[in-house]
Amino acid sequence: MRSPIFTGCATAIVTPFQAGHIDCQTFARLVEDQAAGGVAALVVCGTTGEGATLSPAEHSQLYRLAAETAAGRMKIIAGIGSNDTAGALDMARRAEDAGADGLLMVTPYYNKTTQAGLIEHFTYVADRSSLPLIVYNVPSRTGVAVAPETYAVLADHPNINAVKEASGDIGQFARTKALCGDRLVFYSGNDSDTVAMMALGAKGVISVASNLVPAAVSRLCQRCLAGDFTAAAAMNERYMDLFTALFWEVNPIPVKTAMALAGFCGDEMRLPLVPMGAAHRDELAGVLKKHGLLA
Repeated sequence: MRSPIFTGCATAIVTPFQAGHIDCQTFARLVEDQAAGGVAALVVCGTTGEGATLSPAEHSQLYRLAAETAAGRMKIIAGIGSNDTAGALDMARRAEDAGADGLLMVTPYYNKTTQAGLIEHFTYVADRSSLPLIVYNVPSRTGVAVAPETYAVLADHPNINAVKEASGDIGQFARTKALCGDRLVFYSGNDSDTVAMMALGAKGVISVASNLVPAAVSRLCQRCLAGDFTAAAAMNERYMDLFTALFWEVNPIPVKTAMALAGFCGDEMRLPLVPMGAAHRDELAGVLKKHGLLA
């Protein structure tokens, strides 16, 4: 049986920028807000953190700042995903040096690969890093999906700890869980799937919405872990409009916009991300107002 890196809510934290540079003061404040909200872990430099446009030095800077600010109150999971396996390993070693607790590694994109290549990609890094690794499956972004049978092979590796499953295919997740049993830990990769996946045995969520409502997403997960799926489903219904709104445009455009509208940080992003369209921005403000989040 695998020991989870965390249980409950992990926030895929945004990266605030100011004039093109990382706003370290605001980032540290966001980390403090997450700790106060009771989240179990932070994913740093993931998709929501715009990791693809951060330099290696900036990755190291954010890993270290998150670890130092969290000071053991939350697990720090470093986003190291790349379509270059050697590049992912370099990020893994930077994460180790910075004091991270785990790694999140997405399937390779653009050049993609076969299922055999996926096994080699994840195994190469897991063989060479001391940190437990979470496989990240998000085929809508990468164009390649991890098959249940591939998960079953990866589950044999002692350093491949978990899966962030963001395919949105609950049936396939159920098949994967049946194949792997407790040899892998599973997390929802979509806020809207959390209750369903936790009912099938997932241990939590790597959340976008918890940037805005960390305490609420943490409570939802705790209700699931306690087996109170009636209460969890009610919370899920309450926040479904927010979960949906945060994907009206490409992530992290909506959540970065929402964070600005809520007064948490600026909405500056790096190209190719651009500001949210005016119509969606107005609708998003309405959703935030409903939840008492509008600054």
